[in-house]
Amino acid sequence: MTRELKVRIRAAQRLVRAQAARLHRGFRRSPVRRKHDGTRVTAADLAISAQVTRALRARFPADQVFSEEAGTPGRPVAATARFAWVLDPIDGTNNYAVGIPFCAISLALLEDGRPAYGVVYDLARRALVHGGPGAGAHDGLRPARAKRGTPGAEALIGMHSPVDRHLLPKLAPVIRQFKIRGLGSSTLHLVYTGIGLLDGVVDTNVRIWDIAAADAIARGGGAEIHYLRHNPFPLRHFDLAAPRIHYVAGSRAVCRSLRSIVE
Repeated sequence: MTRELKVRIRAAQRLVRAQAARLHRGFRRSPVRRKHDGTRVTAADLAISAQVTRALRARFPADQVFSEEAGTPGRPVAATARFAWVLDPIDGTNNYAVGIPFCAISLALLEDGRPAYGVVYDLARRALVHGGPGAGAHDGLRPARAKRGTPGAEALIGMHSPVDRHLLPKLAPVIRQFKIRGLGSSTLHLVYTGIGLLDGVVDTNVRIWDIAAADAIARGGGAEIHYLRHNPFPLRHFDLAAPRIHYVAGSRAVCRSLRSIVE
């Protein structure tokens, strides 16, 4: 791992950890409004986005910083820097606003457009989860790994909703075959797969800020991620209106099983 990566990883961990207190303070209490697309955004989303973005730009002025809450819909931005950051200040804002604890701060470091390291603060478990390809995955202070082997009858699979009605027939067999967990946080579905809490995940309704950090953590934990329509990495443009990402993740056997069902 290069010195440039190490410096940024340490900074990312400090920045995300520093925002954890704000995340807890605003839980169920932060004022809510509606964005252009009708989805919720809280004052805590905006404050975390502004503070992390400002700190990263001050510390690493040559890097690009992309945030779900700081872009302009319909105006893609070319990703041209060697290092770029992708921030989701609160993944699971609907949960956060109403008092369901499955939500997270998600910060990804990309090198040449690919997830090199991810840092996620999991509010529900009060844990800082981080990792990346070649660096392993860490759940708090302990190393963590994705589950291995063939999924059994008790396998837990994360799935996001709502589901496009055209895709529902493909996903119905997954619901019949596995035990489904819908946490309301796409980030946590993939992070939990990477650290062995879930056996896998299948999703057709996420954007790059939902999974950029989790992609790095999951790969660090030994999980495979198979993008089904198109691979969003390397990131070439950050676009708030980009198409939804479809993927499956888990052990090789889990991915093979899920792909055989949904493709």
